[in-house]
Amino acid sequence: MKVKKGDTVQVVAGKDRGKQGRVVEARPRDGRVIVENLNLVKRHRKPAPIRDSSRMGGAQMTPGGIIEKPSPIDISNVMLVCPTCNQASRIGVHVKEIKGETVRVRFCKRCNEEIDR
Repeated sequence: MKVKKGDTVQVVAGKDRGKQGRVVEARPRDGRVIVENLNLVKRHRKPAPIRDSSRMGGAQMTPGGIIEKPSPIDISNVMLVCPTCNQASRIGVHVKEIKGETVRVRFCKRCNEEIDR
């Protein structure tokens, strides 16, 4: 998977097409990423007591109601935004030798600049 946590991505397909956001969580095993404030779904939550809260006073409660939270987007529906050319672009990987170690370095296929430095 060529997208990591903290990268800025642009959604290519779906209800949030064209929007950009930061990757909060990457799930390589599932081939999905969670993008901040994109692909929001509504979930209904009951108020529940907080576990291991301070013992003093009454039981503290988490608020209930309708909560919006981001859900995972398939990796094929997002493109990485290159930090140098600021456009969504395809990503390639160069294998380099640095101090005797082989290191995989991502690069933008549009401007040919390295993303990981």
